[in-house]
Parts: sequence; structure tokens; C-alpha cells
Amino acid sequence: MTTYVLDACALLALLKGEKGAQEIDNLFRQAASGDVALCMSIVNLLEVYYGFAGDIGIAKTEDMLNSIEKTPLVVIDTISRKAYREAARLKATYRISIADCIGLATASELSGQFVSSDHHELDAVGEREDIPFFWFR
Repeated sequence: MTTYVLDACALLALLKGEKGAQEIDNLFRQAASGDVALCMSIVNLLEVYYGFAGDIGIAKTEDMLNSIEKTPLVVIDTISRKAYREAARLKATYRISIADCIGLATASELSGQFVSSDHHELDAVGEREDIPFFWFR
């Protein structure tokens, strides 16, 4: 079974109806039918939370997150020693956000594909690392 690990931008695209939302919605539908596994690091979910909290307030953001919890998205809320070391190595090598590093390390540990549209930050990682990407948009 293919595992997809969402970057914050993937969930934001879906929730805001941005370009690429249909591709992410399709992943959620596949996960609901049991065809794929859909995961997200809690650190990437934190990015989604604060992105919405500033715009729509804490109460509405909490309601939105409660709705997300009812989907097939599995939130990975721990980080193994192997993953934190990989995240640290990625951070030192590429100088990308720590949230992206943790998401990438999670994808690597789960042998999954990292779902993102953030070419600006992540193209170098995709070119040099053995972490498959699912680029949307």
C-alpha cells in the first residue's frame, strides 16, 4: 500500500480550495476506500493550525481540526530517534523549515511519498535525497 505524508501546504490547499485541492481530495478519497495510507506529522499540522487561527480564530480552527480528525488522515504525533536525527541532518544540509524536515523524515521512515507543492524549498531535497515526492498543482 502506498503511503502519502502531507506537507502543510497540501492540507492548506484542500481546506482553502486552492490550486491542487482536487489532487489532495483524491488522496483523501483513496485513503477512505483503503487504497492508500494518508499521514501527516503533527508539526506540519501545527503549521496548518496557526495558519488558520490567525485568519479565522481559535474556535473555528478547533472546529476545523475536529473535522479533520474524522477523516482517514493519521496524525503522527511522535518522532523516533531515527526520524529526529534524519530531520536534523536535513535541516543542517538544506536549511529548510524544521517542519518540512520532520515531515520529510516521517515520509522516509514510513517509506512514503512526501506530498507538497513547495518546489522553491524542496526541489534540492528531491534531487539529492532518496525520498519520493508527490508534487501537486
